[in-house]
Amino acid sequence: MTPDEAMHRVDELLSHVWMVRTFLKHSEEAEEDDELMEIVRDLYDYTLALGAPWNEKNSAEYLRQARKKLAKLRAATERFEKLQPEISTHTNFQMAARSLRAAVREAEMILSSAN
Repeated sequence: MTPDEAMHRVDELLSHVWMVRTFLKHSEEAEEDDELMEIVRDLYDYTLALGAPWNEKNSAEYLRQARKKLAKLRAATERFEKLQPEISTHTNFQMAARSLRAAVREAEMILSSAN
């Protein structure tokens, strides 16, 4: 996979991250849970960090930033997976956790193998 292809695939995966972030941000549960809102902010921060390199189509900088911020994204994902059953057992929350985990897992694989 070329760096440009890796950038495009990671950015596609960020659509999942963004939708989970949006779902959580607008949920009633988020209004009452500071820890959940911190996760929302971390998801936003990761996406925001990649915006400028994406707009410039600078795959080297995009991948550098994506790797640099990956630990924070991974930690937010793990916190959400742990917190999710306490917040709600509704299918929407379960699927949000699964979607986020799948997107982050694939992004990790791409970022570890892309040049």
